[in-house]
Amino acid sequence: MASVELYSASLSSIGETFCGYIDVQIDDDYSADISILESTAPCSSHRCYIPKPPPLPSKAYKNTRCLKFRNFTSVPRETKHAWDRLFKEGHGADVCIVTEDNSCILSHYTVLSVASPVLGTFLLQAKVKNGMKYIKIPRMPYGAVHAFVRFLYSSCYDEETIKKFVLHLLVLSHCYSVPSLKRLCTSCLEDGSLTEENVTDVLQLAMDCDAPRLTFFCIRMILKDFKSISATEGWKVMRRANPNLEQELLEVVVETDSRKEERSRKMEERKVYVQLYEAMEALLHICKDGCRTIGPRDQVLRGSQATCGFPACKGLESLVRHFSNCKVRVPGGCVHCKRMWQLLELHSRMCGQPDKCKVPLCRHFKLKMMEHSKKDEARWRMLVSKVMAVKISLGPFTSKYSGFL
Repeated sequence: MASVELYSASLSSIGETFCGYIDVQIDDDYSADISILESTAPCSSHRCYIPKPPPLPSKAYKNTRCLKFRNFTSVPRETKHAWDRLFKEGHGADVCIVTEDNSCILSHYTVLSVASPVLGTFLLQAKVKNGMKYIKIPRMPYGAVHAFVRFLYSSCYDEETIKKFVLHLLVLSHCYSVPSLKRLCTSCLEDGSLTEENVTDVLQLAMDCDAPRLTFFCIRMILKDFKSISATEGWKVMRRANPNLEQELLEVVVETDSRKEERSRKMEERKVYVQLYEAMEALLHICKDGCRTIGPRDQVLRGSQATCGFPACKGLESLVRHFSNCKVRVPGGCVHCKRMWQLLELHSRMCGQPDKCKVPLCRHFKLKMMEHSKKDEARWRMLVSKVMAVKISLGPFTSKYSGFL
């Protein structure tokens, strides 16, 4: 960051020249407020000159034909109920799905093959006994397999059953390629089934089941509360079973923290540059138009009760008042005067019309630029570029004095 501690060597006689430009009325209310660059007031000056937005356009024409065709794709409730009843009653069933506890779920080969081509391939290789195909789905409880087959028929499900067997159903949806069921399981986990205790297990399962959205959701949850989650039993098990995944997560945590620190640093830097830009605006405002108790000698001042739209104006008034009365008034002798010298030189470097500019010493600092070392000049250029970047980012209607900045 370009340092704001830059200043140019100046003589006290130049301060006398400065005082010749400005008419300062004594006002005790501002005597203590002279730290303009340390102000934490909200940066709202860029809103003062933004024009009102145009009216909203009229409602766009809606293509009713497209809406009608879209309605044709909806499935009536009666149709879903018919398919659900076909599954529950098992009319004409020709497939028997055997679960882990040797229970049997009757179903239909045609329906299962259409709903899951992967399952249909397994059924082609299944043994046939008395006209019935037998296939076993191992390591899955009966309730999970029953809910899975029911979903293949009608996309119907019980909310409590989904919550109870959500991890089993996620595995089944991946193994037998049922994307709609995988999306349902992902949504169920995101809506509250994830906890600090199971998030690491779900993360590993999501990565194995190719569920990128759920993987991202789990990683985000781990990053949000890494300290608590890393102390759970699930994390310890993952550390023993999958140390590579733990290393990857630790790297992500470190990278995320670094990004947060970098983002915070840049935001703090930008606050400084915004304050400097507002100080430049307020300086032009005071020297060109005058404000309350301070301004050019050819202007009628409005008094301390007048309102001002420049948030940095009050602090700058106090700084100028101190500068005009300070007995030291050399760059290295007074902190507040030093800050004033910095602001005046910064304005001079940003000013595009020094011959018409009413800011004191503007032309003087333009000439003094030639005396700076290359290192100081590079730092000043960096500072000016940062402040100008803030002006551009705030928009074209931010400045009332665009010709001078």
